[in-house]
Amino acid sequence: MGTFANVGWASLLGLSLLSLPVWAGTFVYVSNAEDGDIGVYSMGQDGELQAGGRAPATKLVMPMAVSPDRRFLYAAVRSKPFSVIQYAIDARSGALQQVATSPLAESFPYISVDRTGRYLFGASYGGHVISLNGIDADGRVATEPLQVIPVGRNAHSIRTDGSNRFVYVPTLGTDQIFQFNFDAKAGRLSSATPAVFQMKPLVGPRHFIFSKDNRFLYVLSELQATVTTFAVDGNTGQLSEVSSVSGMPPDSKLVPGMPRGAVGTPGANQAPRNTDNDIWAADIHMTPDERFLYISERTTSSLAALSVDGATGKLAYLGSTPTEKQPRGFAINSTGRFLVACGEKSETISVYSIDQASGALRLLRQYPGGKGANWIEIVNTD
Repeated sequence: MGTFANVGWASLLGLSLLSLPVWAGTFVYVSNAEDGDIGVYSMGQDGELQAGGRAPATKLVMPMAVSPDRRFLYAAVRSKPFSVIQYAIDARSGALQQVATSPLAESFPYISVDRTGRYLFGASYGGHVISLNGIDADGRVATEPLQVIPVGRNAHSIRTDGSNRFVYVPTLGTDQIFQFNFDAKAGRLSSATPAVFQMKPLVGPRHFIFSKDNRFLYVLSELQATVTTFAVDGNTGQLSEVSSVSGMPPDSKLVPGMPRGAVGTPGANQAPRNTDNDIWAADIHMTPDERFLYISERTTSSLAALSVDGATGKLAYLGSTPTEKQPRGFAINSTGRFLVACGEKSETISVYSIDQASGALRLLRQYPGGKGANWIEIVNTD
């Protein structure tokens, strides 16, 4: 399949003035770093979005995570003082009610919640650490971390596997995946043996996802836009590489990128190199039926589709679709029929239909958004 055809806010309101429908359904949340708020939308069965209000946050609000019971949304703030804002999700309207704000150990570009909903994980790109904080029954994050653990340079994501027994941390600057055992009863991480899977130089592992059966882990390379499939040992959690495929069009003129500077990163204070033609991949998600996998690439402002062989975990490139400018985040709804994308350098968000046979994306409509949009969570409260 060749390149896919590319077939468009309300002012800041108080939470009491949200104009969302008053029934349970599907809600889209978009963090707007420059505006310092979270956009709230409801999604209809045809993929149509209705804009509600903006939930106040603060500047540089970026990564978000949702509790397993879909009652709470967590949003990390990357400006000082580093913190995480906890919101209660109204199941009928989708409105966000701020519950509390808790300090975080570092600036985290990625947070996640374990499968019990009792712990919040964070990965710090500039601090080269991960952290573990407790969460109480009211959704409040503890003010003191249970653990702060040094890892390789530029930790870029952290998640548990399907069993909630293993935790993985890609470190972009050292081309490694750190592997941990997780004791949810004690709330403690411990290094696995071996503790690290070493990838090839300058791969730059970034975000990752699991197959539903927990047999495969798919890791996106920020610097090469490849997706590497790993087989996961169900007993030990150890990884073994299966295959790797490019998510770039065959005729792409982009070249492999280099790690980008952050506070505490070697080279951060050096003169910047020209990155106009660098590959700069960002996010990765898969449809619920696990037939198609998508990645975003920021330099070309595009979304790439890959097919998934569920039996082997192997992928194949299908095609690319233009999208919002500098797409750091996107998400797929629970039916697998729609994909929503935002861009850090655009003030609209795009909704695409996903062709159930081919995986091709078709732009349905663009909607007004916020400035610095970078992360999307879609929550179904039905």
